[in-house]
Amino acid sequence: MKISADFTQIPDIYGKFAPAEHRTDGYPTTSFPFYIDRMNPAVRYLHWEFVDDDAIPVCGHQWIHWAVANVPVDALMYDFNDSHALQIPEDFSRQLPSLIPEAVQGRNSAGGAVAGQTNPAVILRYNGPQPPDKAHDYKLCVYGTASPFEGLKEGFYLNELRNLVFRTDAVLDYGEIYLSSRAA
Repeated sequence: MKISADFTQIPDIYGKFAPAEHRTDGYPTTSFPFYIDRMNPAVRYLHWEFVDDDAIPVCGHQWIHWAVANVPVDALMYDFNDSHALQIPEDFSRQLPSLIPEAVQGRNSAGGAVAGQTNPAVILRYNGPQPPDKAHDYKLCVYGTASPFEGLKEGFYLNELRNLVFRTDAVLDYGEIYLSSRAA
C-alpha cells in the first residue's frame, strides 16, 4: 500500500495557521486529503492514525492528531481513470459521521490532560498540527483489513486500535507517509 498527498508540508489550512472557518473552539479541524494506491485487493476496511512524535520533548508524550477505524473501502470514491484510484477527501473527519456512520473516530490528544478540551467536535475528530517550538514531522499510518475491527466505539483510544492491529493477524496491508508542519 502506498500513501501519498499532494504536498510534503501540510498546508496552513489544515494546521496551526488555519483560518477561523476551518477551526472549532480554536483548533484546526479540517482534515487534509490523501491518497491510497497499490492496495492489496483483499482489503475491505481501512484504519489510520496520524501522530506527532516530535511532541515528545515538548509535552512528554506522542501527540495523537487523528485516529479512524472501520472505513469500508467500498464507501470511498474510486476513479479508475485517475492516477490515484482511492482518495480520502478534504474535511473527511468532520463529514465522516454523516457519510459513513459505521466508521468510528478515536480520541485525540486535545482531550488529554495537557489541553483539557471536552468538545466532541474537537477531541473526537481530526486535530490539525500546531507545533509550538519548531517544524514537526507527522506520521500517517494506514492499515488495511478484510473485516472491521469489532468492539471499537466512537471515542476509542489509540492503544485499542493498535492492540487490534499489532496483536492480531488481521492487517493485510500497511502504508505510511511523513509530512511536516511549520511552527512559524
